[in-house]
Amino acid sequence: MAENKSQGTRGVILITGGTDGLGRAAALLLSERGYRVFAGGRNAAKIESLNQLARERNLPLEAVEFDVCDDASVEKGVAEIERRTGPVDILVNNAGIAIAAMMEEITLDDLRKQFDTNLFGVMRVTRRVLPEMRRRRRGRIINMSSISGKVAIPTMGPYAASKHALEAVSDALRLELYPFDIQVVLIEPGYIPTNMNRTAAELSSAYANAAERSPYAAIYQGFMSTWNKTRKASKYKPEDCAAVVLRAIEDRPPRARYAVTRRAKMGILAKRFLTDRAFDRQMKKTLKLDEVRASMTKKTESDAAGNRNPRI
Repeated sequence: MAENKSQGTRGVILITGGTDGLGRAAALLLSERGYRVFAGGRNAAKIESLNQLARERNLPLEAVEFDVCDDASVEKGVAEIERRTGPVDILVNNAGIAIAAMMEEITLDDLRKQFDTNLFGVMRVTRRVLPEMRRRRRGRIINMSSISGKVAIPTMGPYAASKHALEAVSDALRLELYPFDIQVVLIEPGYIPTNMNRTAAELSSAYANAAERSPYAAIYQGFMSTWNKTRKASKYKPEDCAAVVLRAIEDRPPRARYAVTRRAKMGILAKRFLTDRAFDRQMKKTLKLDEVRASMTKKTESDAAGNRNPRI
Protein backbone atom coordinates (compact mmCIF):
# COMPACT_ATOMS: atom_id res chain seq x y z
CA MET A 1 0.00 0.00 0.00
CA ALA A 2 1.33 3.42 -0.94
CA GLU A 3 2.09 5.84 1.89
CA ASN A 4 -0.08 8.93 2.13
CA LYS A 5 2.35 11.62 1.11
CA SER A 6 -0.09 14.39 1.99
CA GLN A 7 0.27 13.65 5.70
CA GLY A 8 3.13 15.78 7.03
CA THR A 9 4.94 16.08 3.70
CA ARG A 10 4.97 18.69 0.98
CA GLY A 11 5.82 16.44 -1.94
CA VAL A 12 8.04 13.55 -2.96
CA ILE A 13 11.63 14.37 -3.91
CA LEU A 14 14.23 12.06 -5.46
CA ILE A 15 17.84 13.24 -5.15
CA THR A 16 20.44 11.28 -7.10
CA GLY A 17 23.89 11.24 -5.54
CA GLY A 18 22.04 12.10 -2.35
CA THR A 19 24.10 10.23 0.25
CA ASP A 20 27.16 12.48 0.22
CA GLY A 21 28.29 16.03 -0.43
CA LEU A 22 25.89 18.54 -1.93
CA GLY A 23 23.17 15.93 -2.37
CA ARG A 24 23.29 14.83 1.26
CA ALA A 25 23.08 18.41 2.51
CA ALA A 26 20.08 19.02 0.24
CA ALA A 27 18.40 15.79 1.38
CA LEU A 28 18.69 16.79 5.03
CA LEU A 29 17.49 20.36 4.53
CA LEU A 30 14.54 19.42 2.32
CA SER A 31 13.38 16.67 4.68
CA GLU A 32 13.66 19.11 7.59
CA ARG A 33 11.34 21.41 5.64
CA GLY A 34 8.72 18.69 5.38
CA TYR A 35 9.40 17.11 1.99
CA ARG A 36 9.40 13.32 1.63
CA VAL A 37 12.94 12.74 0.38
CA PHE A 38 14.55 9.69 -1.20
CA ALA A 39 18.34 10.05 -1.42
CA GLY A 40 19.89 7.74 -3.99
CA GLY A 41 23.43 6.44 -3.69
CA ARG A 42 25.72 3.49 -4.44
CA ASN A 43 27.81 3.22 -1.27
CA ALA A 44 26.19 0.91 1.29
CA ALA A 45 27.97 2.49 4.26
CA LYS A 46 26.88 6.00 3.28
CA ILE A 47 23.30 4.79 2.71
CA GLU A 48 23.16 3.26 6.19
CA SER A 49 24.80 6.32 7.79
CA LEU A 50 22.22 8.69 6.31
CA ASN A 51 19.35 6.36 7.23
CA GLN A 52 20.62 6.21 10.81
CA LEU A 53 20.74 10.01 10.97
CA ALA A 54 17.23 10.25 9.52
CA ARG A 55 15.92 7.87 12.20
CA GLU A 56 17.63 9.81 14.99
CA ARG A 57 16.13 13.08 13.79
CA ASN A 58 12.78 11.54 12.85
CA LEU A 59 13.00 12.96 9.32
CA PRO A 60 10.88 11.95 6.30
CA LEU A 61 14.11 10.89 4.58
CA GLU A 62 15.26 7.54 3.26
CA ALA A 63 18.53 6.69 1.56
CA VAL A 64 18.19 4.00 -1.11
CA GLU A 65 20.46 2.14 -3.50
CA PHE A 66 20.34 3.96 -6.83
CA ASP A 67 22.86 3.89 -9.70
CA VAL A 68 22.14 6.46 -12.42
CA CYS A 69 24.40 4.56 -14.83
CA ASP A 70 22.31 1.38 -14.64
CA ASP A 71 18.92 1.09 -16.36
CA ALA A 72 17.70 -1.66 -14.06
CA SER A 73 18.71 0.22 -10.91
CA VAL A 74 16.90 3.37 -12.04
CA GLU A 75 13.77 1.44 -12.98
CA LYS A 76 13.74 -0.49 -9.71
CA GLY A 77 14.38 2.60 -7.59
CA VAL A 78 11.74 4.85 -9.17
CA ALA A 79 9.18 2.03 -9.30
CA GLU A 80 9.63 1.39 -5.57
CA ILE A 81 9.18 5.09 -4.77
CA GLU A 82 6.00 5.18 -6.86
CA ARG A 83 4.66 2.05 -5.19
CA ARG A 84 5.24 3.40 -1.70
CA THR A 85 4.50 7.13 -1.96
CA GLY A 86 3.13 7.87 -5.40
CA PRO A 87 4.88 9.70 -8.26
CA VAL A 88 8.03 11.77 -7.89
CA ASP A 89 7.09 15.46 -7.65
CA ILE A 90 10.60 16.90 -7.77
CA LEU A 91 13.72 15.32 -9.24
CA VAL A 92 17.13 16.66 -8.22
CA ASN A 93 19.75 15.31 -10.64
CA ASN A 94 22.79 15.71 -8.43
CA ALA A 95 24.91 12.60 -9.10
CA GLY A 96 28.15 13.53 -10.82
CA ILE A 97 31.85 12.77 -11.18
CA ALA A 98 34.85 14.77 -12.37
CA ILE A 99 37.88 13.51 -14.28
CA ALA A 100 40.71 16.02 -14.68
CA ALA A 101 42.86 15.49 -17.75
CA MET A 102 44.03 17.22 -20.90
CA MET A 103 41.72 16.64 -23.84
CA GLU A 104 44.49 15.06 -25.89
CA GLU A 105 45.41 12.67 -23.10
CA ILE A 106 42.10 11.48 -21.66
CA THR A 107 41.12 8.02 -22.84
CA LEU A 108 37.84 7.63 -24.68
CA ASP A 109 36.76 5.14 -22.00
CA ASP A 110 37.22 7.79 -19.31
CA LEU A 111 35.48 10.40 -21.43
CA ARG A 112 32.52 8.04 -21.82
CA LYS A 113 32.55 7.44 -18.05
CA GLN A 114 32.44 11.19 -17.50
CA PHE A 115 29.41 11.61 -19.74
CA ASP A 116 27.67 8.42 -18.59
CA THR A 117 27.18 9.84 -15.10
CA ASN A 118 26.90 13.58 -15.73
CA LEU A 119 24.72 13.53 -18.84
CA PHE A 120 23.36 10.09 -19.74
CA GLY A 121 22.64 9.36 -16.07
CA VAL A 122 20.65 12.58 -15.84
CA MET A 123 18.63 11.66 -18.91
CA ARG A 124 18.15 8.06 -17.75
CA VAL A 125 16.41 9.22 -14.54
CA THR A 126 14.64 12.21 -16.10
CA ARG A 127 13.08 10.11 -18.86
CA ARG A 128 11.83 7.67 -16.24
CA VAL A 129 9.91 10.24 -14.18
CA LEU A 130 8.70 12.55 -16.96
CA PRO A 131 5.71 10.56 -18.28
CA GLU A 132 3.96 10.71 -14.90
CA MET A 133 4.84 14.39 -14.47
CA ARG A 134 3.38 15.13 -17.89
CA ARG A 135 0.25 13.14 -17.14
CA ARG A 136 -0.33 15.15 -13.96
CA ARG A 137 0.89 18.41 -15.53
CA ARG A 138 3.02 19.00 -12.47
CA GLY A 139 6.67 18.58 -11.55
CA ARG A 140 10.05 20.23 -11.24
CA ILE A 141 13.48 19.02 -12.37
CA ILE A 142 16.58 20.49 -10.72
CA ASN A 143 19.82 19.75 -12.59
CA MET A 144 23.10 20.24 -10.73
CA SER A 145 25.43 21.88 -13.22
CA SER A 146 28.56 23.87 -12.33
CA ILE A 147 30.47 27.02 -13.14
CA SER A 148 32.24 24.59 -15.49
CA GLY A 149 29.00 24.51 -17.47
CA LYS A 150 29.90 28.04 -18.51
CA VAL A 151 33.68 28.20 -18.22
CA ALA A 152 36.12 25.55 -19.46
CA ILE A 153 39.73 25.66 -18.32
CA PRO A 154 42.77 23.40 -18.94
CA THR A 155 42.55 19.92 -17.36
CA MET A 156 38.83 20.36 -16.67
CA GLY A 157 37.77 19.97 -20.29
CA PRO A 158 36.11 16.53 -19.87
CA TYR A 159 34.09 17.66 -16.85
CA ALA A 160 33.21 21.01 -18.43
CA ALA A 161 32.11 19.27 -21.64
CA SER A 162 29.64 17.13 -19.69
CA LYS A 163 28.28 20.18 -17.85
CA HIS A 164 28.06 22.25 -21.06
CA ALA A 165 25.99 19.41 -22.49
CA LEU A 166 23.82 19.34 -19.37
CA GLU A 167 23.17 23.06 -19.74
CA ALA A 168 22.05 22.56 -23.36
CA VAL A 169 19.81 19.63 -22.45
CA SER A 170 18.25 21.64 -19.61
CA ASP A 171 17.61 24.64 -21.86
CA ALA A 172 15.84 22.41 -24.37
CA LEU A 173 13.83 20.60 -21.70
CA ARG A 174 12.77 23.87 -20.08
CA LEU A 175 10.96 24.90 -23.27
CA GLU A 176 9.78 21.42 -24.26
CA LEU A 177 8.12 20.93 -20.88
CA TYR A 178 6.69 24.42 -20.50
CA PRO A 179 3.30 23.45 -22.03
CA PHE A 180 3.03 20.69 -19.40
CA ASP A 181 3.70 23.09 -16.47
CA ILE A 182 6.93 21.29 -15.58
CA GLN A 183 9.82 23.57 -14.62
CA VAL A 184 13.49 22.78 -15.33
CA VAL A 185 16.14 24.57 -13.29
CA LEU A 186 19.95 24.62 -13.33
CA ILE A 187 22.10 25.04 -10.22
CA GLU A 188 25.61 26.34 -11.02
CA PRO A 189 27.95 26.02 -8.01
CA GLY A 190 31.54 27.13 -7.86
CA TYR A 191 34.06 25.24 -5.76
CA ILE A 192 32.58 23.84 -2.54
CA PRO A 193 34.65 21.32 -0.53
CA THR A 194 33.03 17.86 -0.59
CA ASN A 195 34.09 14.22 -0.89
CA MET A 196 33.52 14.57 -4.64
CA ASN A 197 36.92 16.28 -4.81
CA ARG A 198 38.58 13.23 -3.25
CA THR A 199 36.76 10.97 -5.70
CA ALA A 200 37.83 13.23 -8.57
CA ALA A 201 41.46 12.91 -7.46
CA GLU A 202 41.13 9.11 -7.48
CA LEU A 203 39.50 9.05 -10.93
CA SER A 204 42.20 11.41 -12.25
CA SER A 205 45.17 9.76 -10.53
CA ALA A 206 46.57 8.11 -13.67
CA TYR A 207 46.77 11.49 -15.40
CA ALA A 208 48.17 13.26 -12.34
CA ASN A 209 50.86 10.59 -11.90
CA ALA A 210 51.90 10.95 -15.54
CA ALA A 211 51.76 14.76 -15.54
CA GLU A 212 55.50 15.28 -15.08
CA ARG A 213 56.21 13.29 -18.25
CA SER A 214 53.44 15.00 -20.21
CA PRO A 215 54.11 17.71 -22.81
CA TYR A 216 51.47 19.62 -20.81
CA ALA A 217 53.45 19.33 -17.53
CA ALA A 218 53.77 23.10 -17.05
CA ILE A 219 50.06 23.61 -17.68
CA TYR A 220 49.22 20.90 -15.14
CA GLN A 221 51.44 22.72 -12.64
CA GLY A 222 49.78 26.06 -13.36
CA PHE A 223 46.34 24.55 -12.89
CA MET A 224 47.28 22.90 -9.59
CA SER A 225 48.69 26.15 -8.26
CA THR A 226 45.50 28.02 -9.13
CA TRP A 227 43.31 25.18 -7.86
CA ASN A 228 45.05 25.10 -4.48
CA LYS A 229 44.50 28.84 -4.06
CA THR A 230 40.82 28.43 -4.94
CA ARG A 231 40.45 25.51 -2.54
CA LYS A 232 42.06 27.37 0.37
CA ALA A 233 40.05 30.54 -0.28
CA SER A 234 36.66 28.83 -0.35
CA LYS A 235 34.46 29.55 2.67
CA TYR A 236 31.38 27.79 1.34
CA LYS A 237 29.77 24.62 2.68
CA PRO A 238 27.39 22.08 1.11
CA GLU A 239 24.61 23.61 3.22
CA ASP A 240 24.99 26.86 1.26
CA CYS A 241 24.20 25.00 -1.95
CA ALA A 242 21.33 23.14 -0.26
CA ALA A 243 19.72 26.48 0.60
CA VAL A 244 19.82 27.46 -3.07
CA VAL A 245 18.27 24.11 -4.08
CA LEU A 246 15.44 24.80 -1.63
CA ARG A 247 14.93 28.22 -3.17
CA ALA A 248 14.91 26.72 -6.68
CA ILE A 249 12.19 24.32 -5.54
CA GLU A 250 10.00 26.89 -3.79
CA ASP A 251 10.31 29.95 -6.04
CA ARG A 252 7.10 30.56 -8.02
CA PRO A 253 8.12 30.65 -10.79
CA PRO A 254 11.74 29.52 -10.50
CA ARG A 255 14.61 31.17 -12.32
CA ALA A 256 16.25 29.20 -15.11
CA ARG A 257 19.61 29.29 -13.31
CA TYR A 258 20.92 29.80 -9.79
CA ALA A 259 24.62 30.43 -9.25
CA VAL A 260 26.24 29.38 -5.97
CA THR A 261 29.43 31.01 -4.56
CA ARG A 262 30.85 34.42 -5.35
CA ARG A 263 33.47 33.04 -7.75
CA ALA A 264 30.79 31.26 -9.76
CA LYS A 265 28.77 34.45 -10.09
CA MET A 266 31.86 36.41 -11.14
CA GLY A 267 32.87 33.76 -13.66
CA ILE A 268 29.41 33.64 -15.21
CA LEU A 269 29.30 37.44 -15.49
CA ALA A 270 32.78 37.53 -17.03
CA LYS A 271 31.84 34.89 -19.60
CA ARG A 272 28.66 36.81 -20.44
CA PHE A 273 30.12 40.28 -20.86
CA LEU A 274 33.74 39.75 -21.96
CA THR A 275 34.70 38.88 -25.51
CA ASP A 276 36.35 35.49 -25.99
CA ARG A 277 39.64 37.27 -26.61
CA ALA A 278 39.38 39.25 -23.38
CA PHE A 279 38.29 36.21 -21.38
CA ASP A 280 41.11 34.08 -22.78
CA ARG A 281 43.57 36.87 -21.96
CA GLN A 282 42.48 36.79 -18.34
CA MET A 283 42.71 33.00 -18.16
CA LYS A 284 46.17 33.04 -19.75
CA LYS A 285 47.28 35.50 -17.09
CA THR A 286 45.76 33.48 -14.25
CA LEU A 287 47.32 30.21 -15.43
CA LYS A 288 50.55 31.91 -16.57
CA LEU A 289 50.17 30.39 -20.02
CA ASP A 290 52.25 33.10 -21.70
CA GLU A 291 55.18 32.12 -19.48
CA VAL A 292 54.64 28.49 -20.42
CA ARG A 293 54.52 29.43 -24.10
CA ALA A 294 57.72 31.48 -23.86
CA SER A 295 59.51 28.60 -22.12
CA MET A 296 58.40 26.15 -24.80
CA THR A 297 59.47 28.52 -27.57
CA LYS A 298 62.90 28.89 -25.98
CA LYS A 299 63.27 25.13 -25.67
CA THR A 300 62.22 24.59 -29.29
CA GLU A 301 64.79 27.14 -30.48
CA SER A 302 67.48 25.54 -28.32
CA ASP A 303 66.67 22.09 -29.67
CA ALA A 304 66.75 23.42 -33.22
CA ALA A 305 70.15 25.03 -32.62
CA GLY A 306 71.47 21.78 -31.23
CA ASN A 307 70.29 19.89 -34.33
CA ARG A 308 72.07 22.40 -36.57
CA ASN A 309 75.30 22.02 -34.63
CA PRO A 310 75.57 18.35 -33.68
CA ARG A 311 78.42 17.38 -31.44
CA ILE A 312 81.23 15.40 -33.09
